[in-house]
Amino acid sequence: MRLILVIASCLLFSPVANGQERYPARPIRIVVPFAPGGSTDIFARLIGERLGGALGQAVVIENRPGASGNIGAEAVARSAPDGYTLLMATTGVMAINNALFKSMTYDAAKDFEPVIYIASISNVVIVPPDSPARTVGELIAAAKKEPGKLSFASSGAGSSTHMSVELFKSMTGTDILHIPYKGSGQALPDLMSGRVSMMFENMPGAVSHIKAGKVRALAVTGLKRAAAMPELPTVAESGVSGYESLSWSGLAAPAATPKEIIQRINRETAAILATPDMRARLAEQGAEAVGGAPEQFAAHIRAEREKWSRLIRERGIVVN
Repeated sequence: MRLILVIASCLLFSPVANGQERYPARPIRIVVPFAPGGSTDIFARLIGERLGGALGQAVVIENRPGASGNIGAEAVARSAPDGYTLLMATTGVMAINNALFKSMTYDAAKDFEPVIYIASISNVVIVPPDSPARTVGELIAAAKKEPGKLSFASSGAGSSTHMSVELFKSMTGTDILHIPYKGSGQALPDLMSGRVSMMFENMPGAVSHIKAGKVRALAVTGLKRAAAMPELPTVAESGVSGYESLSWSGLAAPAATPKEIIQRINRETAAILATPDMRARLAEQGAEAVGGAPEQFAAHIRAEREKWSRLIRERGIVVN
């Protein structure tokens, strides 16, 4: 009799008995707020394929570019907080845009639940293959010789590829024209052709083009050299002492997503990031797997938001 009562109690309080589906019961969507081809898209596809296997459901990658990631981010912020729509969260979307844009339709600090920090990414300073600049020092000299003549491409206003150069300009006293694109995939062809002078591109989106000789790499933006291209000096080593700008990406969910779902996605993704295969795949792209608890990702986002918001205020950078 006691066994029957225990079984009945379990059935009574099970998700199925109460009309709640077990998670996940259908495909999961990861929204990439940028065009295909950039590092955010690359990482989403690497993680999505493996996460789908771990969760037993398909993980669909949906690219929703535009407005420096704001279109895709808003779509996720307005989605049901049920774990079936996730955001590939980036430096720009989570830590920069709210300070950069006058008008915002979402609040990254309130509308998202950080899930997991996926990867830390060094940017790489790249120029067209026929550029006369072969070092960061020569690039700075050219920019100072003719202020405003040189231009830089970015994957969008507020992206790490934009703010990395704003920090560089601030620390070197240079004037370089910003040309924003809807994603790195659209910016890189114009860099290769020489229509723009330089780009501080996320390394995963640049490595193949560097190796193919379509662009020339001058330095990396982290404080240490990148394992993918150890021959490249850092910007700090190249004469801009103390310079550091890292891009990063992770997963975020709409605010009020149940904690048990957040923990499940975190746990499965952390296990994927801990595998030698995934660490090697990310290292090949110039990225470092991170992982950790949702709270750790949240703390990182807060620190980054403070850093970039301060730079935006000091530089008076505003996008209408």
